[in-house]
This record gives sequence, C-alpha cells and structure tokens, in this order.
Amino acid sequence: MVFTGGGTGGHLYPALAIARALVRQRPGIELLFVGAQRGIERNVLPGTGYPHILLDLHPLYRSAPWKSWRTAAGLVSSWSRLKTALGGRRPAMVVATGGYASSATLAWCVTNGLPFVLQEQNSVPGQTNRLFSRWAREVYLGYPEAAMRLSGRAMSRAVHTGNPVEPPPNPRPSKGAARQSLGIPDGARVLLVFGGSQGSAALNARVDQWLAAGLPEGLHVIWATGPSHFQRHSHRSSERVIVRDYLSPIADAYAVADLALTRAGAMTTAELCAWGIPALLVPLPTAAADHQTANARALAEAGAARWIPESQATAQRLDTEIRGLLNDDGALRTLAAGAASRARIGAAQDIAMHISRLIDATVKP
Repeated sequence: MVFTGGGTGGHLYPALAIARALVRQRPGIELLFVGAQRGIERNVLPGTGYPHILLDLHPLYRSAPWKSWRTAAGLVSSWSRLKTALGGRRPAMVVATGGYASSATLAWCVTNGLPFVLQEQNSVPGQTNRLFSRWAREVYLGYPEAAMRLSGRAMSRAVHTGNPVEPPPNPRPSKGAARQSLGIPDGARVLLVFGGSQGSAALNARVDQWLAAGLPEGLHVIWATGPSHFQRHSHRSSERVIVRDYLSPIADAYAVADLALTRAGAMTTAELCAWGIPALLVPLPTAAADHQTANARALAEAGAARWIPESQATAQRLDTEIRGLLNDDGALRTLAAGAASRARIGAAQDIAMHISRLIDATVKP
C-alpha cells in the first residue's frame, strides 16, 4: 500500500494514524510513504520506521504564478521515482490525505487506473482532494459539512468518519493528578492556549497583551507558544501562567483544561472534541480557502465552540469572552457536550476498516 500526503502536519499525521491502525488490522501489509522534499515529512518520516520517498514537489504558486513551472516539472519527474520505488509492483490501494505532497501520486493513480481513497480533514476540501475526489473509491471526511463541497459522484462515496487523531488514553488521566503534576491548585479554573504545533505569532501577540493587563482571579493558564516563539513570551511565566514551547505529551493539559483558546485547524479541533473541551477559536485568516473559518463556523453551529475572527480578537475582546465563559458553568457544559458529540475517537480504526474491506473487494486472490 502507498500512503501519500504532507506538506504540513495536518496532512501527514492523519496518514500516519491510519497507517498504524491498518497495520494493526493487517499485520503483514507492506507500506510505502510518498511525500515532498520541502514538507514536514522530511523531518518526521525518517523517525517512523516506514519506507518512504520524498519527491521534488511544489505547491501552486498562487501569488507568484510565473513559478508554477516548478509545480508541473515536479509532477512529471516524480513519476519515474514512484515506478522505481515500487519495483513494478501494483499497490493494493493508495491512501491520500491531501496537500501538494499527494498531487503527483494521485495523478499517477488516475493515469494508471490504480485504486485510491482520500481523507479530507477540513470542512472545506482542499484543492488536491477536490480535484481527485471524482475518481476516489471512497472519501473519508473529518467534517460532514465537507460533503456538500464535493462533486455529486464523490459525494455519494463520502463517509463521515471524523479525523484520525490520537484518542484520549483509557482510563483518562485523573484531573487531580494532572493538576498536581502541573502545579495547579484544586478549584482553579484552567485555560489552555496554543496555536498549533508550530504556534501562531498573531495569536501569541494577543495573548501576551491580554496577560499584561492582568489575569482574572482564580484563573491559571497553560500556554504553548510554539518553539520559534517561546523566547519572545517566556517572561510571562509566573505562578499562575505556565509557558512552554511545546506540550508533549499534552494529555495532562487536556485533562485539566476548562476552556481552550486555539486556532481552528482540523486536527486541533478534532483533539478538543475527542476530549470534550469547550473551545474559543480564532481561525487563521490566511488558511487556504479560509478553511479554518469554515471549521470554526461549523463547530459553532453545532454548539461545540465559539469563535472570533482574528481581526476582532483584541486583548480586550479575549478578556470579555474568556471571563464570560469561565463565569458561566452552563455555557461551558453546553459547549463540552457539543464538542463530545462531534468526537470520533475511533476514526483511524474506522477508516482502516473501510480501506481493508475495499482491498478485499479489489485485490484478486
């Protein structure tokens, strides 16, 4: 089997989660990962133990279209490397999780009549997945709202599975033990803040301004700034503010959080829903097709989160929203229940089961 997708962690980590679930279901299966030399996969895949190749692929240069010849040239040159890596073998199935890193492999599949499936993380399907969905055997959706943006043929093959994230451990960490490990006293409210694995300069700046004005009484903050932003904000660390560059593992922080202030990326919101954490979302306005705003809006309409456009997320507005939510237990309970209702903690296993059935129906004995 071939797995392809990457460029960002939002495309790569779902592929890895599905692959691990599939290996558990079919231990003898052989996997090959295909990614891009310029994507996050160049740093992540070598540590997974999975065979992989990295192709000279490029995204579409929307703001500099004269560079798009690199995109076309990368697509063409990658096919010979794919053929060499497979050694003449025909994949039983190709699993694509989006991003420009999967474009060459999917074009190769269509040209050679190879079966493939797609996993779409966001409520607005990405360009690559939208283009190739008409030929996919199935399309696995992180957000059910994405189905309406697919072609009629693809829509009929869409399955709402949720996004494949690491589920909460069973049993979950004790809230009391997690508070103790983080040095947070019993009875304190806890706000968890992060802007994705790399952090967000814009969100961090607003949080810094908000903290400078003084914390609400009884509130403790766990703030993951992202590695490249940590030095700029580490001085905000105090008895009630924990500032980290990255939270790994993040289970204790999730266990103690009464409210999360985050971006609205697909995998971030999927994890918050899996843990049933009320969220105040500030979508990244420059995300492709503004998909983070669509994610935030979909969750708000489902009663799973509230959201603020970045242009309105001033320190004063954040203070008003955070205080309002933390002083309203009923609102927090409603958001937590809404988040839990959107959770699909078995998404990776469900997707792997769908793929396994397709393989059995496709591969001749």
